[in-house]
Amino acid sequence: MARKKISLIGGGQIGGVLAQLCALRELGDVVLFDIVEGLPQGKMLDIAEVGPVDRYDVDLKGTNSYEDIKGSDVVIVTAGLPRKPGMSRDDLIEVNSKIMTSVAEGIKTYAPNSIVIVISNPLDAMVTLCQKITGFPYSRVIGQAGVLDSARFATFIAWELGVSVKDVTAMTLGGHGDDMVPLVRYASVNGIPVMELLEQKYGAEKAKEVMEAMVKRTRGAGGEVVALLKTGSAFYSPASSAISMAESILKDQKRVLPTCCYLQGEFGVSGYYVGVPAVLGEKGVEKIIQFKLDAEEQAMMDKSVAAVKGLVDSMK
Repeated sequence: MARKKISLIGGGQIGGVLAQLCALRELGDVVLFDIVEGLPQGKMLDIAEVGPVDRYDVDLKGTNSYEDIKGSDVVIVTAGLPRKPGMSRDDLIEVNSKIMTSVAEGIKTYAPNSIVIVISNPLDAMVTLCQKITGFPYSRVIGQAGVLDSARFATFIAWELGVSVKDVTAMTLGGHGDDMVPLVRYASVNGIPVMELLEQKYGAEKAKEVMEAMVKRTRGAGGEVVALLKTGSAFYSPASSAISMAESILKDQKRVLPTCCYLQGEFGVSGYYVGVPAVLGEKGVEKIIQFKLDAEEQAMMDKSVAAVKGLVDSMK
């Protein structure tokens, strides 16, 4: 059986971590593309040389030519400028639109059967642009944001309650920005509602405040990392999050993961890419999972979708 092939577009911080994770998990052969000569070649040589230590055996190639992504099963796109302190994800739209346009053309030409996972910001707009230019079916062009946003939310809950992060389930919906929708009602620790545990700890009134603070921190979590690093944005966490999506696709795991998908009526949204739970398998998005939002959640979702619309429309 032929090994799977994963191509990573963008050899920066996220690209390097993605390549290492692909190798460590032996997901398939990996190509790292970047326009800077020597950068992807150097990173892949570095990762290849530790194969005997970390016990992985896959082909790793760095390249400056799109031709090398031929035959890819999955393409993960990280290309674009990262955020600097004080910048919102939306500030990147003009420069990253130009980069995404050339990337999508390269993918369309050389990897026409691939499933594409976009990480580049502003996420919802970049996924939209990538799909438009490749012309791929909506199910094969998706964005990574919700896996990371949900993981951040779960991390803060675990710290607050003093429990293992492994036992916290939490999810965010909507756009990847300050209007994202962390779903408080569905957050649980091994099935027990988080709000119930917070109320036991603090009483009803204080529990609400504590949760509101965690929701606020989740919405601003990317900016918190940017402010601390000062020279770029998060890279370990977005890379791991995208790999969980890629692995579900490559191994046909059918995992239900929050994914930036194209909606056609789900959650009252039509014609836009927005974060919702989806089943990811060998065909990409195989099903969008719908469930009922209460009035408050729906209002937050509508606000988030409006922000996505504004961003996408500004690109046209």
